[in-house]
Amino acid sequence: MIRIVVVDDQELVRTGLRALAEHEGDIEVVAEAADGRGGLAAVRRHRPDVVLMDIRMPVMDGLDATAAIVADPALSGVRVVVLTTFDDDEDVLRAVRTGASGYLLKDITPTDLRKAVRTVAAGDSLLDPAITGRVLAELADRLHHRPRPDLLDGLTGRERDVLRRVGLGESNAEVGASLHLSPATARTYVSRLLTKLGARDRSRLVVIAYESGLVAPGRDDG
Repeated sequence: MIRIVVVDDQELVRTGLRALAEHEGDIEVVAEAADGRGGLAAVRRHRPDVVLMDIRMPVMDGLDATAAIVADPALSGVRVVVLTTFDDDEDVLRAVRTGASGYLLKDITPTDLRKAVRTVAAGDSLLDPAITGRVLAELADRLHHRPRPDLLDGLTGRERDVLRRVGLGESNAEVGASLHLSPATARTYVSRLLTKLGARDRSRLVVIAYESGLVAPGRDDG
């Protein structure tokens, strides 16, 4: 059973998300909250697998609450999916950089919502396909004049190759195909990168790939 917390300032939205998430029986909403501060308290109390976090809320917004969750070592197993009606680049950029494992718009279908929860609970990351490329391009553009190759210190050449493919948005299977590795070997490399780089999940690996200058918009090193 995947345990989730729903944080949104609209009761109707929370009720709807609960009904949609729990529809197939493998997801349970263990708590709800109407603002980021209450959401953070609920997360600390229940230690869920996934948090569905609205952005625009009173008291504490969803991005500050996400940052607090990510910064708490006791909550290292909690994954946050930012869920909002807005697709503002700045908000998406902040969500990715603060450690959100996913970003989805509220017009997502019920099936895709449940799939997103399962994906993030399994340790993978996701962004709405309509905004992924734009957000990562914006991230790279902002960092274009100050890449930090030192972030990759201690990585082997093969680990850098794998990180580059992850930064390009490839799954483990796609990384394996690109680098002539089995999916299991690719998964092992990704796990090793998470440990070496102190990354919470794949979304953070993507950020590191861009921050280090390993990946840039429009560049695919084959």
